[in-house]
Amino acid sequence: MIYHLHGRLTEKHPTHVVIDCGGVGYIIQISLTTFEAIPDQEDIFLHTYLVVREDAQILYGFATIEERKLFLLLIGVSGVGANTARMILSAMDSATASDVIASGDVDSMKKVKGIGAKTASRIIIDLQDKVGLGTDSTGTLSEISSPHNTIKKEALSALTSLGFDKKRVDKALDTIIQKSEGALTLEELIKKALKEL
Repeated sequence: MIYHLHGRLTEKHPTHVVIDCGGVGYIIQISLTTFEAIPDQEDIFLHTYLVVREDAQILYGFATIEERKLFLLLIGVSGVGANTARMILSAMDSATASDVIASGDVDSMKKVKGIGAKTASRIIIDLQDKVGLGTDSTGTLSEISSPHNTIKKEALSALTSLGFDKKRVDKALDTIIQKSEGALTLEELIKKALKEL
């Protein structure tokens, strides 16, 4: 089991990063919460979890131990796979997700793409006694000074790779950009789009 990785960040995208560890490049799937928390510097440390399937071995990375713990709890729920768990942790940070589960807030859980009433209820029933109230999340949003079209392109790529329909995402992003009064960061744009979709 690969428990964590410490190396040089060579690529950073909203859905994955590539870390060079001793000349070997590891592609690691991440949530938007981890994307926001990763500093734009070469030296990086991520907690990891390796998902082994018949057709693939996928490495998931987390900025905090708390996020990995919640990820492991989520994939232990019947009907919740690794991608669904990542979607939950992209829509809300681990502290917020823990609060949603602990308080039995089915409506907030249902707002996550791919989570219906039945799955939301199952997550809360299974995990309510396993999560406490969340702690303060760390990691600040980094401002992106690129033009809107570059940010839009990156957001579109990130959201379509998470499973959203490209046309719907494109329309939602255009609407959000038109309504925004100032420049949006990539993280803000994606978060707003997740609420629209």
